[in-house]
Amino acid sequence: MTGPDPHQATGPDPNGATGPEPYQVVNPATEEVITTVELASLAETDAAIARAAAAFETWRRVAPADRARLLRAFAAAVDADRDHLAALEVANAGHTVGNARWEAGNARDVIEYYAAAPERLFGRQIPVAGGLDITFQEPLGVVGVIVPWNFPMPIAAWALAPALAAGNTVIVKPAELTPLTALRLGELALRAGLPEGVLQILPGRGPVVGRRFVTHPAVRKVVFTGSTAVGRAVMAGCAAQVKPVTLELGGKSANIVFADADLARAAATAPYAVFDNAGQDCCARSRILVEASVHDEFMALLETAVRGVRVGDPADEKTEMGPLISAAHRARVASFVPDDSAVAFRGTAPDGPGFWYPPTVLAPVRHDDRAFTEEIFGPVVAVVPFRGEEEAVRIANSTEYGLSGSIWTGDVGRALRVSRAVEAGNLSVNSHSSVRYSTPFGGFKQSGLGRELGPDALDAFTQTKNVFISTEER
Repeated sequence: MTGPDPHQATGPDPNGATGPEPYQVVNPATEEVITTVELASLAETDAAIARAAAAFETWRRVAPADRARLLRAFAAAVDADRDHLAALEVANAGHTVGNARWEAGNARDVIEYYAAAPERLFGRQIPVAGGLDITFQEPLGVVGVIVPWNFPMPIAAWALAPALAAGNTVIVKPAELTPLTALRLGELALRAGLPEGVLQILPGRGPVVGRRFVTHPAVRKVVFTGSTAVGRAVMAGCAAQVKPVTLELGGKSANIVFADADLARAAATAPYAVFDNAGQDCCARSRILVEASVHDEFMALLETAVRGVRVGDPADEKTEMGPLISAAHRARVASFVPDDSAVAFRGTAPDGPGFWYPPTVLAPVRHDDRAFTEEIFGPVVAVVPFRGEEEAVRIANSTEYGLSGSIWTGDVGRALRVSRAVEAGNLSVNSHSSVRYSTPFGGFKQSGLGRELGPDALDAFTQTKNVFISTEER
């Protein structure tokens, strides 16, 4: 990824040595200031890390059943607050109210799912000569979580829930643009009975709070979701301390439509695979690959679907796509569609206040076109034809990214062949689903490192301790 990081707010690099810095939180649908949030200084970041390190010494020793009970209470508090959390996300991030309700429910479900983990964090007994060998899954310590602005509520939960379940303490740094739901989750955790210092929400600049997570020796792991460029810097910084990282980075996912697919369904769903959340999604299927023999038929069906996408007030129940997050990001998205672009057709977007951009389909495009190779992170999709499985796979894999993707076909054998051949961590056949809290999520290549969600996520927040007990007679 070159240029500005679309996942993190940009701004000056303060020295962080003075007191809190106020930040105006803006509603992207109206451009009105919602509230002012104070951003942490370097000293306040160090103080938060010290509190988390102190809390870890007691939290790690909380009985598994009691830790599980507290996490279930946390999930129940989120459930009771779902409408409030959704309203915050609509106002702060411009998400449609339907999506925002789903996101609040997802945060609840993720916390509930990992509430079962403390009592099931099993070690092993390994047969050895001369004694008994057992393993324990030990927590790491303080975990720093850096959350992006595109899905601030669920992505925070994806990291904090398994980390807390495993016995770690957590500090979440929300993106400057979208801190409100993370702050509310922190309040709900305390209300549910989690001890002070176990989960802290620390709004702040990336160069202050995020960088301190990387450099502070008491932070034992960093979880980062954002651009590949920033992810590389986080990884390089953590390497100096041999500090583990989980990275969920960029994407340029392919939506592959074969001639034997249900074309009407593939075309009707394709807009929502890329225009959902105004395209501000690492899993967005922003490249549509269509078998040449049905290309024209598919494009006609796609045009009808795109023109039908309802863009407008995210608080309206009928709205399907809201605004982009900021004026700066809208300018970045527009840079991928200069005046001489091959725009096949567009949807509509409101005039007036708000960071609106219409759903846009580019075709024909070259395979080396910037809009076809770089992550746009907006409601722009490029369509190209292909001939046969081999070419479809070659085009799909011709990117540095490998996060997600879809395959549309009526042939089960082809679905399996192409799924195994496409270099991506999350694929769906005749579907655009990428995320389930009970299954692993993560990318190949430059799209990330490690896996979130599912039963394996606990491995990312524990380390294996091996203990041998001799049974030899003395």
